Amino acid sequence: MLILSRKSREAVVVGRPGQLEQMLKVTVLEIVGSRVRLGFEVPEDVPVHRSEVWERICAGGGPDNATAAPAGPVA
Repeated sequence: MLILSRKSREAVVVGRPGQLEQMLKVTVLEIVGSRVRLGFEVPEDVPVHRSEVWERICAGGGPDNATAAPAGPVA
């Protein structure tokens, strides 16, 4: 596991070497007490889920609409 420290409004970008296209950008939006709000920028066809939702999908349970996070930008 890679562990990075970031401050509010700082980001981490995931991509492949030699390619200019980023696969994922995660930005720390807000830090309040022990809670951190993260923003995810990914192509629209890339699903993004919390880990417990992902595990349920992999187990064949499917995402629960009340807990799944949309892949696109959130207003």
